[in-house]
Amino acid sequence: MRLSGLDRALAALACLAGLLGVALSAAAAHIPGADSLKTAAQFLLFHAPAILALVGFGAAGLARPGLARAAAGLLVLGLILFCGDLAVRTWLQHPLFPMAAPTGGFALMGGWLTGIVCAVVPLRRLA
Repeated sequence: MRLSGLDRALAALACLAGLLGVALSAAAAHIPGADSLKTAAQFLLFHAPAILALVGFGAAGLARPGLARAAAGLLVLGLILFCGDLAVRTWLQHPLFPMAAPTGGFALMGGWLTGIVCAVVPLRRLA
């Protein structure tokens, strides 16, 4: 199994999500009323393994690589927008940009939906 450059980038971003999830969890523990940071940390920690799994399934030939990468990419984009907005709101008291969190939430749902398609659409086998 060989990982493409895109697969490596997605895997690295998944690991970064895990790292940031731990960091935000620690920060939230020390900031009174930081419920938004707790939520962002949970989202990062829940989605990091899913991104790694999607990359692995695609690279191992267990799922269509393009669909797996699309699902993983949507999850990464969703995390950036959703968690980024929650963190910026907590620390800077203003949104990342208008509708960033809802857009990120829709990207996350799109990633999970694409993951479903990735799981149920079989690979094409050469005869």
